[in-house]
Amino acid sequence: MGQILSEPVTTKESAYCQNSDMMVGSSCMQGWRISMEDAHTHILSLSEDPQASFFGVYDGHGGAKIAQYAGKHLHKFVVKQPKYTEGKYEKALKQAFLDIDTAMLNDKSLKDEFSGSTAIVCLLKANQLYVANVGDSRAIACVNGKVDVLSIDHKPSNEAELKRITAAGGWVEFNRVNGNLALSRALGDFLLKRNEEKMPEEQVITGWAFQFKARFKYFESNLFFIFISLEGNGSYIVI
Repeated sequence: MGQILSEPVTTKESAYCQNSDMMVGSSCMQGWRISMEDAHTHILSLSEDPQASFFGVYDGHGGAKIAQYAGKHLHKFVVKQPKYTEGKYEKALKQAFLDIDTAMLNDKSLKDEFSGSTAIVCLLKANQLYVANVGDSRAIACVNGKVDVLSIDHKPSNEAELKRITAAGGWVEFNRVNGNLALSRALGDFLLKRNEEKMPEEQVITGWAFQFKARFKYFESNLFFIFISLEGNGSYIVI
């Protein structure tokens, strides 16, 4: 996880899309890493729910497979939740994170996969923005000229995170879980999710997401942009 290149790869891959309601741009760069480990998603209209939009950034570590899988499939896990059908979108997001983690663990193509990924996603539905994340990728909005923070970092130095980690049999050294991982929640990282006496949300590393309902109405606010980014700005989406 700590390998880096002698010189960064600074070539950027950028994309742009829009509809009558919004404009979306994304860009990604490999940077110092041995290979590109990040993924992102921007869907202006979900095929499963054309009235909803979904955006996400996934910062992989130890490999790209978990980030890529999440980038392709997490939105599908969200919309198929019973809570989504009931209009309880925050709960649907939270459960979708756990469900995709379980699906990846049981996926034969990911057998013995050791990589992991942060995830920061935004669901726009019925003029309301919902955000969910694990790890230290971030989302912010600029509303009425002021920054509105839409996510929190999951770090092992946090008292509540540290308590869960140690209760599950892990430890923290130099602000890293088991001396290695610099974040306390992630998708994947299945070596740190093997305590059979603990629920998924109680593991050393958990995919149990923080979820947030924005205070502003998307189409009724003086909203300038929403910025979704991973640590180090290797990949980002601007809405």
